Amino acid sequence: MKKEYTLDELLHKAASYCSISEHCTTEVKEKLTAWGVSDMDKQKIIDRLISEDFINEKRFCSHFVKDKFRFNKWGKIKISFAMKQKQLANDLINNALTTIDEGEYEEMLASILKTKLVGLKYEYEYEKQGKLFRFAQSRGFENNVIERVLRTM
Repeated sequence: MKKEYTLDELLHKAASYCSISEHCTTEVKEKLTAWGVSDMDKQKIIDRLISEDFINEKRFCSHFVKDKFRFNKWGKIKISFAMKQKQLANDLINNALTTIDEGEYEEMLASILKTKLVGLKYEYEYEKQGKLFRFAQSRGFENNVIERVLRTM
């Protein structure tokens, strides 16, 4: 038998979920849905979490960008796409993406391309360039940045 939670208990549970790590409204809604919370209660809980700063989408965006760039080594296109899937506002996404240092961004790309190059099999130079280019695209880096980094390698 499933335990029924009161609105207060659900609020505490959701607040605890938000305290552990940054979450956006969409993630919290999904969690509340999984817990079987009604739509009306869901909105009350989310409004309260926002008013008490447990949910702050601007803060979430900046943490998300830092994490995906530093740990997953994703480019801006892939990060932006993942954030759009979380239904975050475009201006929040764009502001968060501007926090990535351009020099660090290109260094990261050069570093993952050099690592990729070690295990790469190719016959011709253009084949090598193509494979590296496609790999960088799959990581979400922009074409002009990829071209610039490949020229310096």
